[in-house]
Amino acid sequence: MIKRLLILLLFNLFLGKSVVMSQDTLRINFDQFLEIALENSGQMKVVGTKVDLAENRTQLAKDQRFLPSLNFRSEHAVVPGVFSPEGRPEEEIYLDPYAKNDWDNPGLFTRLRVEGVQPLFIWGAVNKAITAAKTGVKATEQEYEATRAELELRLHDLYYGYIFALEIERLLTDAEDKADQIGRALEEQLEDNPAEVDESDIFKFRVFKAQFAIQKEEVVQSLVFVKETWKYALRNENEIIYEPKVRFLDPVKNQIEPISFYQNSAKNNRAELLGLELGRTAMEQYIGSLKSKNLPGLYLGFTTTFASTPIRPRQPNPFISTPENTFNTAMGLTIRQNLNFFQARTSLERSKLEVNRLDFLKEAMQDGIILEVNEAYRNAALAEVKVEKTDEALQIAKEWLRMEQLDYDLGFGESKDLVDAVRQELELRLSEMESIFEFNTAIAKLNKSAGLPLTRLSEN
Repeated sequence: MIKRLLILLLFNLFLGKSVVMSQDTLRINFDQFLEIALENSGQMKVVGTKVDLAENRTQLAKDQRFLPSLNFRSEHAVVPGVFSPEGRPEEEIYLDPYAKNDWDNPGLFTRLRVEGVQPLFIWGAVNKAITAAKTGVKATEQEYEATRAELELRLHDLYYGYIFALEIERLLTDAEDKADQIGRALEEQLEDNPAEVDESDIFKFRVFKAQFAIQKEEVVQSLVFVKETWKYALRNENEIIYEPKVRFLDPVKNQIEPISFYQNSAKNNRAELLGLELGRTAMEQYIGSLKSKNLPGLYLGFTTTFASTPIRPRQPNPFISTPENTFNTAMGLTIRQNLNFFQARTSLERSKLEVNRLDFLKEAMQDGIILEVNEAYRNAALAEVKVEKTDEALQIAKEWLRMEQLDYDLGFGESKDLVDAVRQELELRLSEMESIFEFNTAIAKLNKSAGLPLTRLSEN
């Protein structure tokens, strides 16, 4: 049972100031353990990058407010010179009807052009897009919190799993001492009064010792496994070895509230539901931006052009264009309208369908979360009863063991009855630790399912 619990506990773990024990060993509480493990978690880094990407999209939306279109272009070519058969001067070549290109005198043509567009009135499309992007960041942050809550639950099991293993180790050490006492008593009785010793009792005790050795080895290997998992989860450059500050496993003091409390808390606090609601809001805001973009918009446009071709003279007549040698700037207002009405309508309908999908997804997720809360509540309630009844049974077993030990010491008791009492007391002590660990884990799962923080468990 012990091995099954510990293996099940650690199999699900991907790991995806304190009291100084020695120079490189530190004892830490649960909050410190969480902080270090989450910092090392690759899974948290992945969802953290998603938040960064969402913030980057917000900045891109903000960048559309000023000069969303600003381009620079350069053009270069080899062009011929100009020859005037009438021999006119350079500034009058345009008057020569027989002027022609002179490929015997080629030169380099260079033109530089800067163009820009600034929106003046576009029905708030940019601001709506910025608002949608900001809401998208909040939705992504809720995804981050959901991942963190899931990981915190696993880390909770890992932290208290270490304490559980330490408790079982101490328990088996104590039980081993009692078994050795019984063994020495049997040997003494076998030497003093061999006729009074039943050989079946000796064989039963040997079987008990063999089974006990198996349990002890399981605990030893499980503790090694826990320590290695801790070492990986809390890896650091200084090679510090961490241990739990809490050394004894006690039931959490949280009183289980009515199930309606956890159901309502889950609806209001689960990050998954909050993220979907924010995602729906962001999509509606994005639809508003799309509608504004489909309306006519007023823009200010400008262009600046500089061209230079040294082998071609610039003509001073304003009615004669000489694009090879020019410098001009133009600025004006423009109205733009997207005429792809069918495409715009289809894109808008697609966004509305996405809103409907988010509504259905939230409804389905809420159903699953409520079922998760109900199951967690049932497990927590059963675990609480198991802790109480196991403790009652353990007290009875301890009384039985004291009675059998006293009878055996006085010479009235049977060795087999003492062995049975020791075995029963050991099994119930193991069951008590297991039930406490299961209860604490069940309460942690219940809090997580209801969207409540796990750190409040460590505070009680």
